[in-house]
Amino acid sequence: MTVGILALQGDFEAHAKLVRKVGATPREVRTPEDLSGIEGLVIPGGESTTMTLGIEREHLAAPLIDLVKSGVPTLGTCAGMIMLDRDHLGLLDVSTRRNAFGRQLRSFEIEMEIDGERMRAVFIRAPWVEEAGEAVEVLAEVDGHPVAVRQDNILAVAFHPELTDDARLHEWVLSA
Repeated sequence: MTVGILALQGDFEAHAKLVRKVGATPREVRTPEDLSGIEGLVIPGGESTTMTLGIEREHLAAPLIDLVKSGVPTLGTCAGMIMLDRDHLGLLDVSTRRNAFGRQLRSFEIEMEIDGERMRAVFIRAPWVEEAGEAVEVLAEVDGHPVAVRQDNILAVAFHPELTDDARLHEWVLSA
């Protein structure tokens, strides 16, 4: 299976390592042509404004939207969650709040339960979901704020799973 990783900004190399760990082939996505043959997609963390500008510059918005709407399993992490929201690519029926937990100095790690499984989560200038549509399933919260959600073929989390050795979220991309 080939999993595309949006490689305009963010730690796409760490995601590639986890994609390899679960037995898939990672492909860095920078242009619409890079999406050809993709069977899964990861939109990593980074800085959402920079990612938006890169997507616009490379004319990636429409091809990304078409790919995800076709049913390709998609994982968005941190800024990837923001990129999937109503105000950006419009693929996930949520509104998000950037840097919701505070600046870099307010970064933290916690053990949390996501969809019934314990997982270590690394939050760095993380967003949270401010509002979710009826079709969105909230999988985890921190201080009453949704930080992991699922809607159809999209799983979005406000943290950085690529900073741990836990590949369960990347496995979901292969099994969804």
